Amino acid sequence: MRTRKPWRLAGAVAAALVLATACGSGSDEESGGASETRVFEADNGKVTIPADPQRVVATGYAVPVLIEAEAKLVGISSWKRGLPLMSDEDRKTYDGLTKVAGERAADTNYEAVAKADPDLIVIGVPKPALADLDLKRLESIAPVAVIGPTVPDAWRELAERQADAAGKSGVVAESKAAYEKKAADLKTKYADALSGVKFGHVGAYGDISAGTFMREFGGSWGTNIAQDMGVTYYGEVKEKGGGSDDVSEYPSIEELPESLGDADAITYTVEADGKPAAEVKYVLDSKLWKNLPAVKDDKTFALKYTEAATYESAMRTLDEIDKALAPLLGQ
Repeated sequence: MRTRKPWRLAGAVAAALVLATACGSGSDEESGGASETRVFEADNGKVTIPADPQRVVATGYAVPVLIEAEAKLVGISSWKRGLPLMSDEDRKTYDGLTKVAGERAADTNYEAVAKADPDLIVIGVPKPALADLDLKRLESIAPVAVIGPTVPDAWRELAERQADAAGKSGVVAESKAAYEKKAADLKTKYADALSGVKFGHVGAYGDISAGTFMREFGGSWGTNIAQDMGVTYYGEVKEKGGGSDDVSEYPSIEELPESLGDADAITYTVEADGKPAAEVKYVLDSKLWKNLPAVKDDKTFALKYTEAATYESAMRTLDEIDKALAPLLGQ
């Protein structure tokens, strides 16, 4: 489900975020159990699901969340983008699970889903990708809870809702608390060094053939976790287009001085091996990049694991940001 451009949502983001706070509000019986049900408010409406799901199929962004939460998974879609972020134990779980879908929603194998005999299907794909799914066919197999991404930094609510659907909200709550403590500690550590510093960010989804680069603002993939530890990203998109287009844009390379010329420091996305993707290297090799004030001041920082979408993986991202920004502390 990954392309070299991030997903975009041209819908009512606010409505989706309201739903994020309204899940799992009712149940048919008080005692719980696999045979009992509750009403769960998903993106596809109010769905009657098992109170304690025993056989869960997960796709898209639900895959890493439910693996980490140790949900009772019987089938998943592939999730190659998240492999570098998985612990050895989670990677072993991922490798051992039946793949019922590929990287794209259109690659869903309905026969494989049915064979897995799920009692709950959690669909974690962006709203536009739902057009590639036969939801009625999936609903004929098991209850379907659609819980997909809206804007990039909404992964926090997304993770909590997906885990709640699978009966594992308590596990995510523990991970959330650990993440928030780590972020708070780093925020204190860097408070003086980051005070008054305006950051810009170059993302990994530009289009070299079109001569563009990706500028990410606050709340985007490359920025939102750094913000939790006190990094301030200045500016905003010129025109909001919904979803990730509310927090990122694609100027031409000639606009680089205008876009990032006021930045005191610049972060940029790199792959898991620490190397920039071609779309980022295109910017770093530009003469215009070399003339930016932040570059001349040696205030540029490469960030790994910017696509983290779970609390556990985001803790690894915090570690990498800490390493990257250490020079600001004289380390």
